[in-house]
Amino acid sequence: MIAWRYLRARRAEGGVSVMTWISLIGIALGVMALIVTLAVRAGFRTEFVDTILGSNAHVAVSRATWVDENGVSSRAIPEAERLAEAVRAIPGVTRAAPIIRGQAMVTLNDRSNVAEVYGISLDDLKTIPRVAGSDEALGEIERFGEGMAIGVGIARDLGVGIGDRVKLIQPSGAKTAFGTSPRVNAYEVVYIFSAGRWDIDRTRIYLPYEEAQSFFNREAGADEIEVYVADPEAIDSYGPALYEAGGDGTILWTWRDSSGAFLNALDIEDDVMFLILALVVMIAALNITSGLVMLVKNKGRDIGILRTMGLTEGSVLRVFFLCGAFTGVIGTLAGVVLGCVIALNIDAIMSAINWMTGGGAWDPSIRGIYRLPAELRAWDLGRAVGLSLLLSFLVTIFPARRAARMNPVEALRYE
Repeated sequence: MIAWRYLRARRAEGGVSVMTWISLIGIALGVMALIVTLAVRAGFRTEFVDTILGSNAHVAVSRATWVDENGVSSRAIPEAERLAEAVRAIPGVTRAAPIIRGQAMVTLNDRSNVAEVYGISLDDLKTIPRVAGSDEALGEIERFGEGMAIGVGIARDLGVGIGDRVKLIQPSGAKTAFGTSPRVNAYEVVYIFSAGRWDIDRTRIYLPYEEAQSFFNREAGADEIEVYVADPEAIDSYGPALYEAGGDGTILWTWRDSSGAFLNALDIEDDVMFLILALVVMIAALNITSGLVMLVKNKGRDIGILRTMGLTEGSVLRVFFLCGAFTGVIGTLAGVVLGCVIALNIDAIMSAINWMTGGGAWDPSIRGIYRLPAELRAWDLGRAVGLSLLLSFLVTIFPARRAARMNPVEALRYE
């Protein structure tokens, strides 16, 4: 009761309400910034990983270079279907499909682009979540056997729509008596997808498996086996079984191998951001110390009277500790509410900022994904709240102990 009265006291009555409000607002803003930052970083990582796992193989199984009976070096997998069956039998593997990979130039009228072409069957294409389940998809995926599927980025660059026929040009194409001549084939665009990743949408094309074999001269076999597993985070644990199924010369390339460095950089950045924002919260919490020191000075006469009435040092310490604790708790709760509200509406906020800045606030070509998501996690909320309360309580101890140790005689000498 005494602590609450001191906090509500007007300055004329010896209170420090202005300093209390400054401390409370500072803590609230610091906790809000910490929660929003942690939520955005968690959402960005989740979305980034989801676009990787939803449109790329969790692990690609390929073969080292070998020489056939004609003395020609090759990395083809002639027994691709048999190897795929062996991989599918591994516990935890959800899909294994032979694919053809190659690069080609794609042109329409006077526009052209370089694309990464994947040869895959319709049944396997329909199991790729970010391609078959694209919310922005156009056309019919069931017609894939009649043409090609392209990313929305390529379609936008070339001005392609459903039903247009585009040309694929492969420099090392058809072999003739006069050498190798470029191969030029025209295909109808039957499906346009968005994988949620700028780099994938702008470079990827899918062709039917047999057509890709013919176009890239891959009749000798598949280039690799695309493998999806039930637990991508534990992809390294599948290594021994995949090596055993693949036999000698097997090469594995996991999604961590291709994106692990970037994800590690994100983890380091998350830790650094947490430390920086923790310093912001600590600076805000130090204002509690300033306010309490002023409060103790202004309430010296009250402390002397309370001590002469029999109030113990421990009771005085609790009074002023509660003054600082109230500020820290209320500021923390306000910061949690503000942080959660902003995090839950971050997509709309970023869209508004992006609109006001003419699209410059969020550039997918730099950040890879098209939007800024946020993911509120209990662990992040717990860290933010725990840090704020811990700092608030710690900085309160010194002025509270100073008040408790005040000599009542000295406090009342000049009163």
